[in-house]
Amino acid sequence: MRFTLKDLRHPTKLIYIVIACIHLMAGTAMAQDHDKGDGAAEGEIETILTPANKDAVFAKNARYTFEVKNPTNTVQEGKVSYIVMDDYGKLLHKDSVAVKIDKHSAGKYNFEVPGQGVGFYKVNFMVNVTEYDDTTRRVFGIQPEKIVSKYAKPADFDAFWDNVKIELAKVKPKFKVTAMPKLDRDNRHVYLFEMQSLGDMTIRGWMTVPINKNPNRKYSVLLGLPGYQVNLDPLMGVDNDLAILTLNVRGQGNSRGPVNTRRDEFIFHHIENKNKYVMRGVIADCLRAVDFIFSRPELRHDQILVSGGSMGGYLSIATASLDKRVKLCSAQNPIFCDIRGLPGAVDWPMSSITKYIGTQPGLTLNKVLANLDYYDAKNFAGNITCSTIMGIGLLDPFAPPTAEFGAFNNLKGEKRMMIFKDLGHEISQAYKNLEGRWMRDAFALF
Repeated sequence: MRFTLKDLRHPTKLIYIVIACIHLMAGTAMAQDHDKGDGAAEGEIETILTPANKDAVFAKNARYTFEVKNPTNTVQEGKVSYIVMDDYGKLLHKDSVAVKIDKHSAGKYNFEVPGQGVGFYKVNFMVNVTEYDDTTRRVFGIQPEKIVSKYAKPADFDAFWDNVKIELAKVKPKFKVTAMPKLDRDNRHVYLFEMQSLGDMTIRGWMTVPINKNPNRKYSVLLGLPGYQVNLDPLMGVDNDLAILTLNVRGQGNSRGPVNTRRDEFIFHHIENKNKYVMRGVIADCLRAVDFIFSRPELRHDQILVSGGSMGGYLSIATASLDKRVKLCSAQNPIFCDIRGLPGAVDWPMSSITKYIGTQPGLTLNKVLANLDYYDAKNFAGNITCSTIMGIGLLDPFAPPTAEFGAFNNLKGEKRMMIFKDLGHEISQAYKNLEGRWMRDAFALF
């Protein structure tokens, strides 16, 4: 991603840059399973897979064109085939066609892949010819707007989180703000903020505010929430409309403190007890950050956007669900959606969790899943009333699209989904542009 000095002088472009930085810091982008062959060197056989719908989402049957380019001096003979699997790798359908591609030519093969009902499906297109074998891995969806989770929300879910908020309210926040003038730049002041959260644990984050001589100026707020084991630093820029807060929840960055786990251990820290699980405190830290915003006279209390990717996307959903003071929610590739459907469908975080279960006598996967029901993004989503946008990659190995839609379809307020058919655990610049325009329109930052 490249930006110019001209971009930095443009306020609309600037907000895209700021949000892009949060996305880059918020989660781990994953390499895709397969490069579809663009830019192949001259003389190499190349394949291009094109869905009939740009998002690879269809009403009934999926339709693809599979092109094989043969720039060689040899006639290529063999077959082009595909297989369709569900989220768990079960074979559902397959087909193939015999092909003969003359030298210095190309063959295009149209496939109508029978739909298997509402949901998302893995599809592998394969070419096996005289001098070339390759597989292109993709995912397509059939009417994803109709996806409904098979797993119910706990009857006492809302009461559980009401009790967390009551417990948090009993902790005196002891907000502390420290100016960090040596970090000031780009016409912004930098502040370290500290506060006491659930369990009287000290939580820290950063706030950057435009330098302005008007003491009565109030700023809209972007609250950036962190990805898994990510240390968020101060975010800068020259946008005169926006204060930017980045939060380091317990166990991460400058809030590591008593929760000082190794990277792979954080996700299962006290997972055997829903009342002690690390995410209980993490989510409370996010709610306390909203309390902090409300304690600051220079911040707009009616214009708060929460945004994050991966775990940060999950925390954005949870925060917007539990605190109606949040006005906009942006979640990119949120983890922990429809958790009971994840075993067997994803590697992480289930691999770390199941490994931990094996070390604890008497602890079972069913027990853990029963606890995680209280932390499922789809269960939080049902209580969100503010405007929400989500972005997902269909090739995401940690947050599969079926699970993502299980949460998205539970949203009750105004919502929009952006699908990136060729991306994994990441979103593109198009999402960042949308988020910037959406926020500025909603907060009237013209």
